[in-house]
Amino acid sequence: MLPRPVMQQIQEEFLNYRDMGVSVIEISHRSKEFDAVINRCDELIREISSLPENFKILYTHGGARMQFSAVPMNLLPLKAAHKAVYSETGNFSKQANVEAARYGEIIIASSGEDTNYDRLPPLTRDMVPDDASYAYITSNNTIYGTQYKSYPDLGDIPLVVDATSDIFSRPVDYSKLGLVFASLQKNLGPAGMGLVLIREDLIGHAMKLTPSLLDYAVYESSHSLSNTTNTFAIYTTCLVMEWMKDQGGVDALALANAEKAKTLYQVIDNSGFYQGIACIEDRSLMNVTFTLTDDDLSQQFLTEALANGLYALKGHRAVGGIRASIYNAMPLEGCQALAAFMQEFERQNG
Repeated sequence: MLPRPVMQQIQEEFLNYRDMGVSVIEISHRSKEFDAVINRCDELIREISSLPENFKILYTHGGARMQFSAVPMNLLPLKAAHKAVYSETGNFSKQANVEAARYGEIIIASSGEDTNYDRLPPLTRDMVPDDASYAYITSNNTIYGTQYKSYPDLGDIPLVVDATSDIFSRPVDYSKLGLVFASLQKNLGPAGMGLVLIREDLIGHAMKLTPSLLDYAVYESSHSLSNTTNTFAIYTTCLVMEWMKDQGGVDALALANAEKAKTLYQVIDNSGFYQGIACIEDRSLMNVTFTLTDDDLSQQFLTEALANGLYALKGHRAVGGIRASIYNAMPLEGCQALAAFMQEFERQNG
């Protein structure tokens, strides 16, 4: 979901951007008009996230999955062992470590697979060898509905965070991290591109085999414009950043997200009809996952929910059940409508 004011502005400007007589998707990525867009996006990202000055902002191709390769290609050479540590907390972290293993030694320091990823396994400094180039976690697990409330403190080992599904949803101290990446389509904009926030000393170490469009140094030196980029995606992200600022920034969004999630978790916790999938201490504020005690009712729930204007609630095939994705742009009213539907559905079928 994108914020409605953002989509309305896109609609209004789509055929005539800034009185140029053309669409934003038609202008050159090297034009002064687009230069103003990407510079403003940089400015807003720094302001909203309180990003330290020694971090660079990169707009990358290929969404988050491309970073499953780019991260090891760029960071494994930081140390001679070409070794990294991954914590496996779900489907996407598993895909990431499998991809990374093409380029070096990948240690799975902890995994939640034994409990079907319903909780976050520990990751501490003593679990990370001194010769590891970096450690890697997935901040929020969309399929299973788990989320780190705080990130592991690994001292001098750079921590890489896939924050695709919860970036800019709450305050984060980026000074304690090495690299954060996210695809755009959850909290930032349309699918197909990624955002990388990287400490500048981690740039410039890519393997010789690294394609130029996966090399962070190429992005940094060209302001992410070494080739024709997706101008529309960056323009949309800039508008979303403006919307976030208007909402009061990440502090205000964090409060709103907590209230939205609480609205749904209260229904689950006060019910014998619905069962949460994630352990309470690790529950996500972005993806509320649950099952019905009678699994045969799940399809009926989804059918009736859709008839009531509640869209895209089907759980991932790995866990089944129901999944409510309540990213930044979802208003509280949407969660209240779902909560009311859940209570009525239980009344009729419980």
